[in-house]
Amino acid sequence: MNIRNRTPLHRLPIFHVIRVQALMVVVVTLVCGVLFGRVAGYSGLLGSLIALLANVFFASKAFRYFGARSSKAIVQSLWSGAMGKQILTAALFALVFVGVKPLQPVALFAGYLLVLGTGASGLLLMKKNPKH
Repeated sequence: MNIRNRTPLHRLPIFHVIRVQALMVVVVTLVCGVLFGRVAGYSGLLGSLIALLANVFFASKAFRYFGARSSKAIVQSLWSGAMGKQILTAALFALVFVGVKPLQPVALFAGYLLVLGTGASGLLLMKKNPKH
């Protein structure tokens, strides 16, 4: 028997990490836009959004189930979330490279990597007890 987690995404502890990533999207966009110009600004924005959207997708899939009886469903949802995240990331990069001209690839990948790194290090920002 799988126990479905009915907690909305904004109530899960991972939402704090997603919120910090969203803040990084704004920072990357402003810094790239002000320092390097308009093309770098929206290139950084697109790269940042690719990472953020993929992480939101993963979080919504990964935290679908909970409890010891749902261990098989938890593993399957983690796997499908990780695979979906990779496919979504590749598809979004392909769309950006095909559909956006002019584009500054350095700003695009910098924005992507900064938001991705924020997510990885954002786990350190979470409290020991996520219920408080």
